[in-house]
Amino acid sequence: MRLRTQVLLLQLAVIAISLSVGFGLVISGSDDRVREEYAQRALAIAQSVAADSDVQSQVASHRGAAVDHGELVSGPLQAEAIAVQQRTGALFVVIGNDSGVRLAHPEPDEIGRQVSTDPSNALAGNEEVSTDRGTLGESVRAKVPVYDDGRVVGFVSVGVSTARLAGETRRDTVATVLIALVALAVGAVGSALLARRWRRLTLGLEPDELTELVRQQGAVLHSMADGVLAVDSTGIVRVLNDTARRLLDLTDPVGRNVDELGLSPRVRSVLDQPIAEPIAATVGDRVVLVSSHTVEADGRDLGMVMSVIDRTDVERLTREVDSIRAMSTALRAHRHETANRMHVLAGLLRHDHTAEAIAYLDELSGAGPRSSRLEGLDNIGEPHLQAFLDAKAAHARERGVTLRLGEQTWVQGALRDPVVVTTVLGNLVDNAIEASAPGSASAGRDERQAVVEVEVLTDGDDMFITVSDSGPGLGVDDPNVIFDEGVTTKVDPGVPGGRGVGLALSRQVARRIGGDIWVADPGGRAGALGDDGVAVGGVENELAGAVLVARLPAVINTGSATTDDETSGGGADG
Repeated sequence: MRLRTQVLLLQLAVIAISLSVGFGLVISGSDDRVREEYAQRALAIAQSVAADSDVQSQVASHRGAAVDHGELVSGPLQAEAIAVQQRTGALFVVIGNDSGVRLAHPEPDEIGRQVSTDPSNALAGNEEVSTDRGTLGESVRAKVPVYDDGRVVGFVSVGVSTARLAGETRRDTVATVLIALVALAVGAVGSALLARRWRRLTLGLEPDELTELVRQQGAVLHSMADGVLAVDSTGIVRVLNDTARRLLDLTDPVGRNVDELGLSPRVRSVLDQPIAEPIAATVGDRVVLVSSHTVEADGRDLGMVMSVIDRTDVERLTREVDSIRAMSTALRAHRHETANRMHVLAGLLRHDHTAEAIAYLDELSGAGPRSSRLEGLDNIGEPHLQAFLDAKAAHARERGVTLRLGEQTWVQGALRDPVVVTTVLGNLVDNAIEASAPGSASAGRDERQAVVEVEVLTDGDDMFITVSDSGPGLGVDDPNVIFDEGVTTKVDPGVPGGRGVGLALSRQVARRIGGDIWVADPGGRAGALGDDGVAVGGVENELAGAVLVARLPAVINTGSATTDDETSGGGADG
């Protein structure tokens, strides 16, 4: 038997038992209540008759056992008693004198005879209510003394038939039973509706099925590598596994409204409508992919489930792979160039062109006027940063962009966390190359040379990075919007979650260590030079593109500022 059927039957049984007990008590006391009601009615009738002055004077004038039967049968007492009996529906109204002789009776033949019940209590001045049997049968009767000039001269006895009481009790019982049946029917309907609602709420599952479902759900949810957050149709969080709690940095969210959790706008928007394709978002220093879908059952909207995938490690590896790819590309290019140069040098020497060979070697070593070496790279004594910028320069050349170092570039020491520095610098340089590269969607508006300038300098153990480009500028009213998640001018469907997280992640990484990234000049017309050579808007920006600045505190160890050039005696000039 299904649980809802058991509950329905149990509720019906409880209702039936409760009604039986309650109405049983009502019915059991019904006879007593009716009897008491009629006794009080009889008493009131007797009191009203005994208080009539005409009755009092007539009773006082017919004292003793010897009374005139004929006179009484047609007298005023008999007429009064019959009239009261007919008006009230009483079984009898009897009037007696101080000797217990009937002065009025429903049956005229009984007038002048002794009453069938003892009147002594009433003649003693007491009112009496009792159930007794007389000449007219069993009745509930009331006896009240009749006074005249302060003395008892007789009594009035009024009775109601017990047969009438039984009929009244039966009617009350039938009405009570009908009410109980109606209440039982209402309870049955309510129980049926409750069982139906129970079925809807439990989706038709039995308790053992629900128990097993909850057990399986807990095992599956908390063993998943992906985060899961579920909200109901009203926006209340109902399910959250440990992974989602960790990735979204939430504390006790279950039972709270999703708007109270402090989710970022990008993550919160996923719960507003289903998003099947994962989108990238940042939470603290993490990068996550979030997607959502609705849950329905029997045509009812049960809420929304959001999946959260950690992409932080993948993003970090992607940056490292990008760096390695750029370096390997540069190495391949250098190897190819070295082979070509050796062939040229060998040919010159083979034909005894010594002077040309010496000039060619000067160019290869960077001393010649047409050297391809990144100028100013010797001012960077940190090996990671030197190799990274050299690789980026090679990557820029492949895109048709010239990467150059600013005149104030000066870095000596060893990076404490190369990944942090290369992540921030790499994002800034990649965006600048993308903005300046010929043929790109954000390339410059004229035929000027595509240039990206990078300036890196240190102040103690702090590092300052400035990246400017010759692109068209940011082209937005609020420059800070470029640091929002999902804001990008690139379209690359091959990237899971889409683009638009590079600058957002870089700023979060910088702020996590106490630094920051900001837009010094959005570029475009605001930073361009006019025909007279004066900066438009008062901002010195030779390249006329965007200028971004990063401050990274405590990222370089100046105590380890020993470079290969310094150990060989060839330190860079300041």
